[in-house]
Amino acid sequence: MASNIDKTLTKARTICAENKVKLTTKRENVLSSLVQAGEALSAYELAEKYRELFEQTIPAMSIYRILDFLAEYSLVHKLSSANKYIACSHITCCDEHQVPQFLICETCNSVTEIAIKSSVIKELTDSVSKTGFNLSTNQIELKGFCKNCQ
Repeated sequence: MASNIDKTLTKARTICAENKVKLTTKRENVLSSLVQAGEALSAYELAEKYRELFEQTIPAMSIYRILDFLAEYSLVHKLSSANKYIACSHITCCDEHQVPQFLICETCNSVTEIAIKSSVIKELTDSVSKTGFNLSTNQIELKGFCKNCQ
């Protein structure tokens, strides 16, 4: 687990440096907390996890601001349907990222991130546009039952 966290933080630092923004200690710790949790967490749950791991209290509003920053650089994703956040499972890969799709188990709340081909998203966006509707996001969250809960 420590190796995964180290790789994630190293890549996150690189992404931030490339974008000329700072990955502060608190931002790094929030990302680390989310990676260590291994599941989607709300800002309040993340504040508690942060307190447990770093023995420091951080207000939920600060967590929200940090999560907004991390989401802007695709280091975390917000699951709108649950109002929770999850660390991007593709941070450390070298491939060009496709559009994330989230499979959320209705029983255990586990979340699996998979990628959708850009061509599929383009077809969906084009189809929706024909109705006069404009998408505010192309993120897809699908609910069902994971292998363990079926």
